[in-house]
Amino acid sequence: LNVTEEKFVLDTLAGCIEYKSLLDVVVNAFYVRDGRYCLICERNLYIVICYLATFQLEELGLQHFSRIVKSLDTAKMQKFLRFFFNALYLNTWIKDEWSQFYDSLYVKENWIDPLLRWQPKVQQLIEHLTDILSNRTTTVKSSTVTQPKEFNLTVPKPRAIPRPLPIPLLEKRPPVPRSTYKPPKEKKQLEEIKTKNRQKAEVTNANKFRCATMKPEKGEVCYKILYYLKIPQEVVPFLPQYLEVVWELVLRQYFEELQIDNIPIKLNAAAILREGALYQRKMEQELKRIENLLRGAGDPSEFLEWQKQMRGKDMEEQLAEIECRRLQGKLSHEEAVLAHQNVIQENKKKAGLMREEKAELMHQYAEKRLQEQKEMRELVEQVVEGHKNAKQAKIKLQKYKQRIVQEVCEENRELLRQALEEEEEKLRKRYELIQQIRAIESLPSIRHKFVDLTETGGHGLICEMSIVELRERLALLREAQKAAEEEKRDQIIHEKQAKEQLLLDKLDQISLFRAELGRAAALKQEEKKRKFQSGERPMKDERILNLQKKIVEKTMERKKQAGLL
Repeated sequence: LNVTEEKFVLDTLAGCIEYKSLLDVVVNAFYVRDGRYCLICERNLYIVICYLATFQLEELGLQHFSRIVKSLDTAKMQKFLRFFFNALYLNTWIKDEWSQFYDSLYVKENWIDPLLRWQPKVQQLIEHLTDILSNRTTTVKSSTVTQPKEFNLTVPKPRAIPRPLPIPLLEKRPPVPRSTYKPPKEKKQLEEIKTKNRQKAEVTNANKFRCATMKPEKGEVCYKILYYLKIPQEVVPFLPQYLEVVWELVLRQYFEELQIDNIPIKLNAAAILREGALYQRKMEQELKRIENLLRGAGDPSEFLEWQKQMRGKDMEEQLAEIECRRLQGKLSHEEAVLAHQNVIQENKKKAGLMREEKAELMHQYAEKRLQEQKEMRELVEQVVEGHKNAKQAKIKLQKYKQRIVQEVCEENRELLRQALEEEEEKLRKRYELIQQIRAIESLPSIRHKFVDLTETGGHGLICEMSIVELRERLALLREAQKAAEEEKRDQIIHEKQAKEQLLLDKLDQISLFRAELGRAAALKQEEKKRKFQSGERPMKDERILNLQKKIVEKTMERKKQAGLL
């Protein structure tokens, strides 16, 4: 190819790849509708022609485009161009499908309108291709030499045309029930159920944190925790929601300030070893701390106290932030309910319009059905009139068929007699063969074989042994396995006794540590009771107050809108 042709081929290939989605829409529809019998291997040919017609027709010109089309198969090009340049298709589904990939205004101005402008000229090219096809067909028919003769076959009996059924008259339609234009009872019941469920949910949401209210016997412990953690009273009803935030701090304060009772708890081996290792680490840490103090290190209690206060402030800020997010979510819910109510009103208007359109379409369909029934009745009358003169031809044809049937029956009888004679001969020979086989089987034969258990199989293998030797070796293996099991059992018993002794020692050590920790916790609690004083309740965050006010306003607006609906 020269430079110009090579550039044209590369541009065409790049365009087909770039607009593949648009070209596939047209070619796939062509294969479904007009090109059902076209080969799938010719798909790329149709894609290239579609691309040239859509995007390159202005640049190529009709003359060059016609030369390309005429150089290809005439029948295929005539069929594809007639399908693609159909004005109805271009204005309807092709435009809609292309608008899914590009803007509809852009598709109409840049692709659909140019195709419609070229459509009259391309239609002349399609008619020229149609004339070529018709001339080719005429030439082929005139050049036929072989004159085929019709076979002398039995003419099939024409099917009798059934008598047309009387067309029933349309029954009088019952009037439309009044309930059609009234909302159903089920919908009203569902609305009542939704209202009750919403009220129940609001009550549940208001009371779902009752679990934060402790029993009287446990209230003292919880109020001590809230007192020492400085948690405001306004946050107490929502304490379970914020439990993940304050869980670690609550546990630490609880185990530092409350007395640990030595309650007898049944522990398994893993729990005993785990608790023993914990106390061992604590003892090592305490020894290391005392050693550091002896060397002159400082006491970190002041830093720990400051760190505790900072964590308390951070926790209060987190609680305020969580409350703000919760109130924002509730505000969003109220706004969503208002939007849903507006959508319901719009849907009701659309449903009324759709009912009117449906009634109009049903009226048009009924008129169309009456016209089709009238045309069908006229066609049936014409066919019955045309078949009245065919009775004599049917009688002659029936006599001719009866004579042929008699001749065929005689031939079938002769063939059947010959087949029966051949079958009898086969049965006789089979019977004689069965008698010979039974005589051979009735002869006596020696079926017993004596086995010596001390002899080998005689296969010539190195590992061969007799059954007696095999049994002796199996007995020795069983004795050795039994001895190994006894030794393993004794070893397991000794290990179990050593482990039990270790657990008893760990339990004694754990009891001592628990007693010491209990006394230390009691002393620390008494010291903190003397140290802390009652604090003032912090004020609510300004953001929380604003959000609560907005929620109340949105709730009132939603209830008012629900009353109007």
